[in-house]
Amino acid sequence: MTDAPATLTLHASTIAWDGRALLIEGPSGAGKSGLALALMAHGAQLVADDRTILTRDGDALIAQAPDTIRGRIEARGMGILKADPAGPTPVAAIVTMSDVETDRLPPRRSRNLLGIPLPLLHYVESPYFAASLLQYMKGGRDA
Repeated sequence: MTDAPATLTLHASTIAWDGRALLIEGPSGAGKSGLALALMAHGAQLVADDRTILTRDGDALIAQAPDTIRGRIEARGMGILKADPAGPTPVAAIVTMSDVETDRLPPRRSRNLLGIPLPLLHYVESPYFAASLLQYMKGGRDA
């Protein structure tokens, strides 16, 4: 008999870029869906909005949407919008909307989810934050 994979459901939205997921976490009203929509406007795909199921698969953490909300994202003042969903996607990093970045060149941070360390980024109050996140997903961080 094999052990069932470890799973966790988070109050988080998740987008995918080139087969890698970015988990966006924070309390209600923090802007998770808004940031996901901004990233989608730049070409990212929706994995999940508001709730994300995480499953450990070896050394990878896989994100996916619950069946009931797959392909849907809330846009405040507009309603629930439809989106072509990405399927299960390995998580590359976490953005927390709960902490605002104040350092110009922030230290590297990480958080463990289901025993897997992931880079942790803080929210940046900037009109180019979504574009910066996509570049991070494309090329990573140099220093």
